[in-house]
Formats: sequence, C-alpha cells, structure tokens
Amino acid sequence: MVSPGVNADYHAPMKLSDFDFDLPEDLVATRPAVPRTAARLLVAEGERITDSRVADLTDWLHPGDRLVLNDTRVIPARLNGLRRRCGAQGETAARIEVTLLAPRPAGTWGALLKPLKKVRVGEEIEFAAGLRAELVAKDEGQGELRFNLEGAAFDKTLSRAGSMPLPPYIAARRAADERDRVDYQTVFARNPGAVAAPTASLHFDKALLERLRAHGVTFTHVTLHVGAGTFLPVKVEDVTRHRMHAEWGRVSAAAAAEIAATRAAGGRVIPVGTTALRLIESAARGGAIAPWEGETDIFIYPGFEFRVTDALMTNFHLPKSTLMMLVSALMGRERIMRIYDHAVRARYRFFSYGDASLLIPSAGGDG
Repeated sequence: MVSPGVNADYHAPMKLSDFDFDLPEDLVATRPAVPRTAARLLVAEGERITDSRVADLTDWLHPGDRLVLNDTRVIPARLNGLRRRCGAQGETAARIEVTLLAPRPAGTWGALLKPLKKVRVGEEIEFAAGLRAELVAKDEGQGELRFNLEGAAFDKTLSRAGSMPLPPYIAARRAADERDRVDYQTVFARNPGAVAAPTASLHFDKALLERLRAHGVTFTHVTLHVGAGTFLPVKVEDVTRHRMHAEWGRVSAAAAAEIAATRAAGGRVIPVGTTALRLIESAARGGAIAPWEGETDIFIYPGFEFRVTDALMTNFHLPKSTLMMLVSALMGRERIMRIYDHAVRARYRFFSYGDASLLIPSAGGDG
C-alpha cells in the first residue's frame, strides 16, 4: 500500500510558490477561542470536507484510536532588560530584548538579543526580579548567556521576570500579557523547555480529554521542545534545499510500545500537532516505532513516507512554510490547497491561536 502523501510525481522540482496562498490579514487570530473546545474544526477525510467543532471530536475519532500529545511546557522566554555602561559621558543604559532559545550543556543559554550589537561579550544585562545574565559569547547572530541563578531558583525567577514568547505574527499585533500564561500553555504541559507552544494541543481541556477517554480513545505523551526556529521562513526557491532547525525530543520505551500496540490492533495513530508528528516519524525512521531521544531536524515535504502517522490534528499554517509542506506531504499538495481554500472562504481563524483541522488522508494521497 502506498503511504499517505507519497505522490507519483514527487521527484519533480518543488518550488516555494507551490505552497503559497492568499490569506486575509483579519483571519490571523490574536486570541484563542473561549472555551478552548469552542474552536472550529475542519475535518478533511479523503475528498470530503466537513465543518465541525473541537468539542465534537468524539464524532470523528473511533474507539481504539490513539492521540499522541506533546507534553512540552513553554517557558516565559521573553525578557526585557538593561545593559548599563560607564564611560566619559557617565552611566548610559541600553534596552535589550532577550528571547531564550535553548539551554546549553555548560549551563548557559542560547538566546536572541535585540539589538545584539549593543552588548559586548563580558557585559551584564539586568532583568526584573533580580535576574541577571552575562553575555559570554556571540555566534552566528545569537548570544550565549550565563545567568546568576540556576535550577529551581532560576525557574522561579524566570516565571516572574519573563513573558510568554508569542509568535511573531501575534507579537506584531499586541504585547504578551497575563492571559497568555494560561492561553499559550497546554493543559497537559509538564516538561519545561519549549519557546513555542504545540498549538494544536491548546484546543484541549480536561473535560474533553475525559470524554475522549470514555469514548475509547487512548493517549500517548511524547516530548519535543519546540524552538524559535519553527518560525524561520523558507528562503530557498527549491524547497528540497531548505535546512531545518534542530529540536530536542524524546519518545520513551512506554510511548513507543503504546503506539506499536495500537497499530498492531488496527487502531489509528493520530499525532496532535506537527511537533508530535515530526517526533514519532523521527523515532520510526528504522521502519517501525522505537524508543528515541536526541536532536531531530527531520524535514517532511511531499514524497515523504509516513511510517506511523494515520491522520493529523493541526492548526492552519503560514503560506510557504515548512508546515504547509508537511500537511501537503500527508494529504497531497493539490488536496491541501483545496482544503485551505475552503478554510479561507469559510473564515476559519489561522495560526497559533486559531482554529483546528483534522486531516485524514485517503490510502494513496491525491497527488
């Protein structure tokens, strides 16, 4: 059987423009639906498209299906601070915006500093709540910071000093606030380390999870710490030459066994979000799902052979993004463009705080 998304003509060159579409700006959501499950749900099953609601997921999932959930926890990674310097003019200060990217093995943090040129290696940036960081290195447009706190003390102080790192397309429209500390976090988040949320999972609340469980749907938790690189644009016209950013993930032995058991029993494995999909497909590159831990830079575009994914719940993605390429790989490019045309005409809300889709491919894709 041909895996979903494997198209007969996938060896043909794929241009960035193949994944473009017109998106009215007013469809970009800046706040989530309230309650979470009130978000709309576009269900694309084979050639059929149905307009539904997340609250009605039990209408579409079967007993024996398994949802794969990314349990990463978003840290309040956006910091505003001051760099102070004494010179002939007396003390001067520069405002520095910091976005933490990922911890480094030496106990430092990789970070984006804006403006990076305003801080010299060896200088200190002061943040709120007594948090401070020294810039210890610069490399390829990023900084490496060493904070004055570590462990639990660092986590506690960061929660007071930092704000949620909203995606650029929301941050350009409004500043993060206290609501985002709840809105931009899944109800099952438990392993801190992400600087972007696995946004398809934001639609779930505890009541919906319980109803799904009672319906016979099972759950597997995996961890992929979503990085800021998820928002990087594709800059090459031949998409196969794009280099993906790396993110750390883990599929435990128990998680791999649960997924394998569902497949053996004939149930569907449905990752919630592209992050969960990328992780389990990384863990299945040997042909079958297996325990896995490490950095993944897997890039999924049309022609990819899916090993364990039967369907996908995901939000609506940016034009010309790697995520548009991923859903095109699953459903077929022409089919996904028809789905997105319907979503725009039906005025679904797009991106991180937007509505959701449930993509269920036909056995051979549609090319």
